[in-house]
Amino acid sequence: MNPIALAAIGGCLLAAGVWYALLPRLDRPSLAELLQDPSPPLEPAPSHEQTPSPGWSRRLGAPAAPVLAALGLPTARTRERLAACDRDVPGYLSQKAAMAALALIVPPLLAAALTALGLSISPLFGLGAWAVFAAVLWTAPDLEVRDQAHERSEQMRHTIAAVCDLVVISLAGGAGVTSALDDATRASDTWAMRRIRTALHAATIQHQPTWTALEELGERYQVPAATELAASLRLAGADGARVRASLSAKATSLRTQHLAELEADAQSATERMSLPTVLLFAGFLILIGYPALHLILTSV
Repeated sequence: MNPIALAAIGGCLLAAGVWYALLPRLDRPSLAELLQDPSPPLEPAPSHEQTPSPGWSRRLGAPAAPVLAALGLPTARTRERLAACDRDVPGYLSQKAAMAALALIVPPLLAAALTALGLSISPLFGLGAWAVFAAVLWTAPDLEVRDQAHERSEQMRHTIAAVCDLVVISLAGGAGVTSALDDATRASDTWAMRRIRTALHAATIQHQPTWTALEELGERYQVPAATELAASLRLAGADGARVRASLSAKATSLRTQHLAELEADAQSATERMSLPTVLLFAGFLILIGYPALHLILTSV
């Protein structure tokens, strides 16, 4: 068997033994986790939406999650993204540990299988491929959380724009600010609307102003529109300002910005499609021009 494969397998077994020895000591919550405020409970999902069961990566990497937590993972930026995705830290650490385990176990087993079949691989090439494979698997959970956080931030921003429109309509009908917000958040049952409705309900129970909940949502999901909406409501509630005109202007600006982004995305997609079209046309020219060029070169 390849010596590199034997050394890798031995290193994996040694790391597993050290991990099992340190697991009882590391399987304890840190002081920051104990002092952290619990997130407000979400409203239960509709009956037709079933809660997904934990994936194989979470079940596989759950025992190693305390080890990564002891190493200082996740970072502050990743924690913010996990909060935006409404995902827990242990699940992220379990997925991260599962990817690390696969990065350490799969390449040596594959190298051993290739060696048993009589195929020889250059040690330098094998180590390079191993490093690339490990880097891809290690960063995959972070990239997934980043993309999910960005997607949820966009959905929350669009929902805030819809809420502004609905609040303006309710205010025009003579409703108050609180009742207008309550009516606006009950117009839909998406996750973003349920999240806004839950935050407003929690603020009402805790005897806090509604704009405080909107500011927290804006900070959590990185949505400046929610913070601006909270500022307008604060002026209406604290200083007695007329909020209908400002909310109408804010809703108009959000719609304009959303339409501009959609148009920019459409133009970007059109530009990306131009390159395959050019390559297809170039291939067609080569296909019809090659016989003539070959005939000219061979007849000379």
